Amino acid sequence: MTNYDRVLLARDKERPTAGDYIQKLIGDFTELHGDRRFGDDKAVIAGIGLLQRQPVTVIGIEKGHDTKEKIECNFGAAHPEGYRKALRQMKLAEKFHRPILCIVDTAGAYCGIGAEERGEGQAIAENLMEMMLLKTPVLSVVIGEGGSGGALALAVADEVWMLSNAYYSVVSPESCANILWKDTAKAAEAAEALRLTAEDLISMGVIERIIEEPRQYRAGTDNDRFYRTLQKQIDEKFAALKELTTEELLDRRYEKYRKIGRNDERDISEIL
Repeated sequence: MTNYDRVLLARDKERPTAGDYIQKLIGDFTELHGDRRFGDDKAVIAGIGLLQRQPVTVIGIEKGHDTKEKIECNFGAAHPEGYRKALRQMKLAEKFHRPILCIVDTAGAYCGIGAEERGEGQAIAENLMEMMLLKTPVLSVVIGEGGSGGALALAVADEVWMLSNAYYSVVSPESCANILWKDTAKAAEAAEALRLTAEDLISMGVIERIIEEPRQYRAGTDNDRFYRTLQKQIDEKFAALKELTTEELLDRRYEKYRKIGRNDERDISEIL
């Protein structure tokens, strides 16, 4: 399977969305709305619930299933209000010492004129800065597409996990091909160069775990064993992170991102 095959699988319209994961993993979920500045972005689901017996804050980028839902959710392309809503819930989680679970599935943030006028770039930048300093455990799971800053705005975490057929990249293969060669037909070639698969990223230390997808990975399919296993793994990870002091948690998170891209064994001339 090529890298671009994985990208196409990550975009499959039958894949479970963030809402499906929340329904399966989180009990007594209560959704909270709005950024208290402009409005409510349906591309971002945010709220509180129970992971097994543990109170957690959950934030997910939702694509929707049918055409009506996709339009309402802007096909998973969040506006600045969505990222500000997410940050508001993160700060509440920090205040009450609740772990934060982020579920990422987006081709990228919405890049329309209105979103830019309302500060899309600033909203994403604020999330990156604030998430690095959150004094509570943060775990992000990329379940489908992990596109550019739109995904990264919910993925500055103590650990980032990916499903086996998800991708996580600074740019989509099509956009990369258009930038480099002015030819989107070279998207498959770009996907190979971008090293955007879970296997690529775990080898580079960008993510910490690959979650193997069940054979019949479709929304509405009975995959209760898969969700129970994932629920247990997330619960165990949060329990381990909560054992750390605040200083240890922040130092560990800081070092995680500082070491990405390091290659102490290679001479810089080899890279250039």
